[in-house]
Amino acid sequence: MISVENLKVEFGVKPLFHDASFVINDRDRIALVGKNGAGKSTLLKILCGQQKPTSGHVSIPSDITIGYLPQVMVLQDDTTVREEARKAFSGTIKLKQRLDDMERQLSERSDYESEEYAALVSRFTQEHDRYLMIGGGNYEADLERTLTGLGFVRTDLDRPTAEFSGGWRMRIELAKILLQHPDVLLLDEPTNHLDIESIQWLEQFLSTSSSAVVLVSHDRAFINNVTNRTVEITCGQIVDYKVKYDQYVVLRAERREQQLRAYENQQKEIADMKDFIERFRYKATKAVQVQSRIKQLARIVPIEIDEVDRSSMHLKFPPCLRSGDFPIICDEVRKDYGSHTVFDHVTLTIRRGEKVAFVGKNGEGKSTLVKCIMGEIPFTGTLKVGHNVQIGYFAQNQAQLLDEEKTVYGTIDDVAKGDIRLRINDILGAFMFGGENSDKKVKVLSGGERSRLAMIRLLLEPVNLLILDEPTNHLDMQSKDVLKEAIRAFDGTAIVVSHDREFLDGLVTKVYEFGGGQVREHLGGIYDFLRSRHIDSLNMLGASFPRKEAAEETKPTVTPAKQNYADRREWQKQVRKAEKEVKNAEAKIEEMETRLSQLDEILCTPEGASDMKLVTEYTTTKKALDQEIVRWEQLSELLEDIQKQSS
Repeated sequence: MISVENLKVEFGVKPLFHDASFVINDRDRIALVGKNGAGKSTLLKILCGQQKPTSGHVSIPSDITIGYLPQVMVLQDDTTVREEARKAFSGTIKLKQRLDDMERQLSERSDYESEEYAALVSRFTQEHDRYLMIGGGNYEADLERTLTGLGFVRTDLDRPTAEFSGGWRMRIELAKILLQHPDVLLLDEPTNHLDIESIQWLEQFLSTSSSAVVLVSHDRAFINNVTNRTVEITCGQIVDYKVKYDQYVVLRAERREQQLRAYENQQKEIADMKDFIERFRYKATKAVQVQSRIKQLARIVPIEIDEVDRSSMHLKFPPCLRSGDFPIICDEVRKDYGSHTVFDHVTLTIRRGEKVAFVGKNGEGKSTLVKCIMGEIPFTGTLKVGHNVQIGYFAQNQAQLLDEEKTVYGTIDDVAKGDIRLRINDILGAFMFGGENSDKKVKVLSGGERSRLAMIRLLLEPVNLLILDEPTNHLDMQSKDVLKEAIRAFDGTAIVVSHDREFLDGLVTKVYEFGGGQVREHLGGIYDFLRSRHIDSLNMLGASFPRKEAAEETKPTVTPAKQNYADRREWQKQVRKAEKEVKNAEAKIEEMETRLSQLDEILCTPEGASDMKLVTEYTTTKKALDQEIVRWEQLSELLEDIQKQSS
């Protein structure tokens, strides 16, 4: 589909990459990897035509469409969410307008026997078939399905985009790109602004999409679940591995060992030549051999080795005071913003040494509860911070508190104590501040670089309660491994707010789920939690968290009898809702089974068997039926669970 030949990009003396050649085939799922600054984002910009290479050629057929999501983009603020997303269907809407115009002409004209009328009928038929083929009549449903999959609720769709944060507006742009169904999707860090549920929805979407995909991501679980091929930019070259990311890591380690052996052999050969030249430089009898060695030395092409692998580097928090047995105790904690209740009845206890995760959709109160723990915002209820608790807090705004006039090295040298000071350069290198970067002043660093620097500072401070709010957003995979190992070996307590499943896996032993104004405790790791919540079905997640009505929340005192009656009414309401959903699912299943029976009969005839539209309809309907049966099973299980609650 897309052919890249002998690509070269130069921004300075040394090329970013050179002689890069590879092909993107139909339905390829490619993970584009490499260290920060290797040129991943640059390559995506070249593929979509936003940037020109120094030399080389990118061949893209004229009928191929490309959708590109950059890390940073200019966003519109003058429309609603629905109107902005609807721009993805501008071509479909124009086609519908042309069809309406042709239909009007056909109804007004009476020259039925003329060639012009026949041509108009033919053109209308072709355009109408095309309109149906691209699903023109269903684009509003497709729009809502995609936006809700990315975390929006229906009431959000008619709100102005200006009311949403930059992260949520990036989701709108992602939705617009996905709704266009381009032949090739180029996605640069698409998961940075998504929560776990939205990431899993995107995984499912990309896995079943007919588009080819090239993506840059530091979410290891995400790229493992989506991609089937890994293209690495390393040492200025493109190396193509026809395997998933996990297999690529193994193959890359083997390749690096081969590089090291070849490098060592070459260095020995160079050393021998230089030694010979120095020993016999001034001996006339050896002049010919010396000149020969000098020419050989000049012809040697130095072997480059991939960047040093620091994933095995160990980083340990400095010693700190022992905290009390229960660093955090919450009892009936509630937080309101005006008439909106973020959460209520939050009761939890975090023991010393526990590593716990706060998860849930964006806006459900994870960061809000952290701010309550930090004492930054008022709340109602009881929240106790235990004896001798020293909190180390990382949030995005921590980066703004750094001294802008200090260098990267000086910022870390201020907090490093004892033997750790001898390893500052190694630590900085592990977090992508190696070499000359350590001499940069803080004021010239990007937002992501400042966040990484603030993270390193925190790792070197003596604390016994660590609170990390989305710590991996600006870290590459090596840096995340170093951080994860440090937290795992941390003697104190850790609360991690994150959507990165791979980072949380093997790190936390308890998960607190935020949703619907509630906080629920789940024992076990992150994947235990995901399995228990059937997280692949996002509508089930929402159904498990009915938000209480504001009127009920503000009732003063409720007697036991009234409470029982209210509980019974609420239970009956949930039962009726679940029964209705089960019946709707059964009706859909019956309708699809009937249609499949009809198609079976038609496809058994010679004429029907050769009709590709019917074959496609049969395949699509069969797939939809399988999905609806799974959904019906989940809804039936939910109904049974609700019915059991009455006993």
